[in-house]
Amino acid sequence: MNPQIHSTVIGIDLGTTTTEAAVYRNGKPEMILNFDGQMVTPSAVGVDESGNFIIGEKARAQYIMAPERTVIEVKRKMGTSERLRLGRQFFSPVELSSMLLDYVKRYASQYLEEAVTRAVISVPAYFDDIQRQAVVEAGEKAGFTVERIINEPTAAALSYGISHMEEESHILVYDLGGGTFDVTLLEMFDGVLEVKASNGDNRLGGKDFDEKLMDWLNGQFQKKYGVDLRKDMYACVRLKEEAERCKKALSTQESYHVLVPMIIEKAGQPLALDETVTAEQFEELVRELLERTHRPMEVVLADSGILPSEIDRVILVGGSTRMPVVEKDIRDFLNMEPSRAVDPDYAVAQGAAIQAGIIEGTICQEDSILMTDVNPYTLGIRVMDKMTDDRMSVIIPRNVTIPVTRSEIYFTSWDYQTEARIEVYQGESSVASSNHFLEAFTVQGVPPRKAGTEKIGVKFSYDMNGMLQVKASILSTGLDASIEINMMEDSDTAKEQTDVSRWKESSYAKPFRTVIRRVERALRGPEVSYDPRLEEELEDALYELKAALVKEDLELAKEAEEDLMELLGELQ
Repeated sequence: MNPQIHSTVIGIDLGTTTTEAAVYRNGKPEMILNFDGQMVTPSAVGVDESGNFIIGEKARAQYIMAPERTVIEVKRKMGTSERLRLGRQFFSPVELSSMLLDYVKRYASQYLEEAVTRAVISVPAYFDDIQRQAVVEAGEKAGFTVERIINEPTAAALSYGISHMEEESHILVYDLGGGTFDVTLLEMFDGVLEVKASNGDNRLGGKDFDEKLMDWLNGQFQKKYGVDLRKDMYACVRLKEEAERCKKALSTQESYHVLVPMIIEKAGQPLALDETVTAEQFEELVRELLERTHRPMEVVLADSGILPSEIDRVILVGGSTRMPVVEKDIRDFLNMEPSRAVDPDYAVAQGAAIQAGIIEGTICQEDSILMTDVNPYTLGIRVMDKMTDDRMSVIIPRNVTIPVTRSEIYFTSWDYQTEARIEVYQGESSVASSNHFLEAFTVQGVPPRKAGTEKIGVKFSYDMNGMLQVKASILSTGLDASIEINMMEDSDTAKEQTDVSRWKESSYAKPFRTVIRRVERALRGPEVSYDPRLEEELEDALYELKAALVKEDLELAKEAEEDLMELLGELQ
């Protein structure tokens, strides 16, 4: 028998700025101390002067003096193909995150005095499938069996709900971390914690507040000395550190004096960064960021059908909610006092540990919370109508409680069509190709009749474990085909498609649009479907062209275009 089955499952909050781990034992979640005896580990990875990897506080401390050998805030890069420099080497966000998770696994094993190989890992509620896949992959590379991915606001609500199971209430979880922002509306009743809606902004967090301060301080410095601190790596790092220190200080005092005596030299003379920032100035500087939090709250309220007056409690999660300007903005926007019923720094890790305890069976059924969740993004397929052949037909809307099964009926698109290609997408755009492509499959044996005659039924089934089953059936014959997509599992196809989905943003995109549209149209037509070899070669060449555009490689794009034109010639 595999010994991992009975090993302890821990909860991990993999954060932009810090990472925490917890375990459920003795009837409550317990924070796990790292090798330094701390509950909080900086999410930093580096290499020292000898080329050895360093993690956590050592890496964070090194960042000031050796930023070229240190990487921070990796979480914001998850799900991208970007390579990050660490000394003389370059690593993917998944690889760097796996180093951090391996560090967690090692210190958790020491703390619990047993080999730890199973984990529940939290992610922002508004992380898409590709970002979630990246987190799972990082966990697996670190040697974990990732039992569950749990949304951060849901984990925080679980941390709160475990001791308030008898309450009936609507809870808004406001989660502002170092790099991401989530809002989730939950309903709690009779020991049930039901997620009603989630929304957020994966590019908004405490680091953006730091950036506003950095911009202001640098602007003041430029006015005095005509020197841009951001153009010097080491000066920029010190500027970043001071901005963060200033932000934290303004959480408890009305003003802060920023003083760095020798931040940079000009003509051989040391220059000082010397400015005083008031709390009022800071609030004005970050006003635009605060206003960006309003839209997700409005969407969540609209999607859930809950009025602001019906919210019983607003729970603050994430270290960035400690800023008084954030609390004041929530109070003004929702007209209610936010609650600090949970520790904003530890609630997510503790909630993940509670979920781990449920999975492990250490939480007995009568003490457990039945938790439901939603899919944060819309799921559907590409269809053709009178206006376009690239419309997103929604089958499962966002914020539908999972597990869920939904079906739709479609008609054949052209005369004598004998098969139907089902392309599955995830996203909110009405244009299918603007969303994340997940998978595709073909149902064959369609009776060759006039367009619009034959009906094709498509059914989506999405379960709690992140499995999406898609089934297509020819209603007149009963013939069907299906595919299963693991929304929590690494998928090369999905990653590739998502990587190249940004091709339209390339500065070279315009002259290639026509050939791309021609190929995409051909791939959906009957001619290509009769030649599997040609279909595969067209798909591969199309991917190469889009990838070249994303990389801004004009020569490679021209070569891929030539290949596509040659393949299109075979259709004539």
